[in-house]
Amino acid sequence: MSAQGQTKRITVPQIAERKGATPIVALTAYTAPMATLVDAHADLILVGDSLGMVVHGLPSTLGVTLEMMILHGQAVMRGSSRAAVVIDMPFGSYEESPEQAFRNSARVMAETGCGAVKLEGGARMAPTIRFLVDRGIPVMAHVGLTPQSTNVMGGFKTQGRDPASWDAHVADAVAVAEAGAFSVVVEGVMEGLADRITDAVAVPTIGIGASARCDGQILVLDDMLGLSGRVPRFVQKFGDLAPRADQAIAAYAAAVRDRSFPGATQVYR
Repeated sequence: MSAQGQTKRITVPQIAERKGATPIVALTAYTAPMATLVDAHADLILVGDSLGMVVHGLPSTLGVTLEMMILHGQAVMRGSSRAAVVIDMPFGSYEESPEQAFRNSARVMAETGCGAVKLEGGARMAPTIRFLVDRGIPVMAHVGLTPQSTNVMGGFKTQGRDPASWDAHVADAVAVAEAGAFSVVVEGVMEGLADRITDAVAVPTIGIGASARCDGQILVLDDMLGLSGRVPRFVQKFGDLAPRADQAIAAYAAAVRDRSFPGATQVYR
């Protein structure tokens, strides 16, 4: 039996049970090698639609397709064996109707073997979340700053700067939790608002640019490793790998140019 077959993945119910307990460690991953690295430390791996910008060089997440999410989801599942894997539903794949969301979510789960999908949106998405959960598809919700809606929001702006808006944001989180979401990503909101949301919902909150009081935290892996260049102000870099990678590539290029790179007879013996 393979090592992967011997390892039991963390399940969606196990994540849901972490409310108020040991904080949930979550990171994104888009490829099998990075998933293997993350898998050793994270409870949850998100195959985020941020792959559009991080991997494919797109200007936003809006150009990401269902096929792209499935392809990267398959790679992450092959590269991991322990962490729960959640896959983002891309823009346009779930908003039209609950039926559209089910059809596409079912395809993602069937073709990747992931544990859950993630949808952006608050109270307006609650009926869709209920529809999916009732049909066996676990859903992670996402409120606050929702990148797929930045054209409506007017850009990547911190949410909740006006305290008068807090009740609406809390209502969004409560609505998706009561609809059956097993956790809620809270992105780009004022710290006090994130705390209120965490207190208001019975499922774990996972913060990104929110509050340390959330039940877990998530970052884009490439941002956290210092591979993305310019990153949001709230991102704490835990590494600075871009200069080191640049040095390694430069050393390789120099070795090739001065003919000090080993030939095939030296490598294959």
